[in-house]
Amino acid sequence: MLQQSHQLYEYHVWANDQLFAHLEQLPEAVFHAEVTSVFSSVAQTLGHIYRFEQLYMHVLAEAPNEEIFARMPGWTEEATGRTVEEMRQLFADVTEQFRDLLRRTPDPDKAMTIHHPKYGSLDTRFSDILQHVVNHGTYHRGNVTAMLRQQGYTGVPTDYMFYLLARQGSQLL
Repeated sequence: MLQQSHQLYEYHVWANDQLFAHLEQLPEAVFHAEVTSVFSSVAQTLGHIYRFEQLYMHVLAEAPNEEIFARMPGWTEEATGRTVEEMRQLFADVTEQFRDLLRRTPDPDKAMTIHHPKYGSLDTRFSDILQHVVNHGTYHRGNVTAMLRQQGYTGVPTDYMFYLLARQGSQLL
């Protein structure tokens, strides 16, 4: 059985995969269409998620702030102007890096202190930051659903309960 924090991350990966599979069925123009929302397009929203997946992965790997902040423009560039398939590949790549980090971190409750240049220091646990990654993705997948509805398309169910049902179904095979 997966540790709870690792299972939540696997839910996050599953939910992103469900969203990408759905987006691949829609016209490409939907991905880049300008909408009035938190971000100006579905592509921009997924670019934001990607950048912050990279950021939090590096935070969890305890990379120095200077390294993280220096890499952010590159992550922004990587995610700009991509097709749905290209964006999906970026997510797949960061997922494998995240899974490698999880394999190398046997204690999900490992204590950490994070130093933010604007907000100060935070004493927390590895699993708390991982939970934040999952929550952040859930929030923005909801944004994408709203954007799709504005354009006359449905969203795709990515609730945790659907993940559990899918996981149970795959175990029955």
